[in-house]
Amino acid sequence: MDIQLNDVLIMKKAHPCGEKRWLVLRTGADFRLRCMGCGHEVMQPRHKAEKNIRDVLRQGISTKKTGG
Repeated sequence: MDIQLNDVLIMKKAHPCGEKRWLVLRTGADFRLRCMGCGHEVMQPRHKAEKNIRDVLRQGISTKKTGG
């Protein structure tokens, strides 16, 4: 999956604050993500984060994740 800095990821499950959108702050083997609701930052392994992505918003472009 092609995830870049400043992309907004819409996840399958909501953060405890209720928000599903996360801003990408760092990419690589791990992702650093910031919740767009409360501002909480987390580091997740790439494979774990990619498994939970429903949609990627990039500069007004929506890229739906395909199954597979």
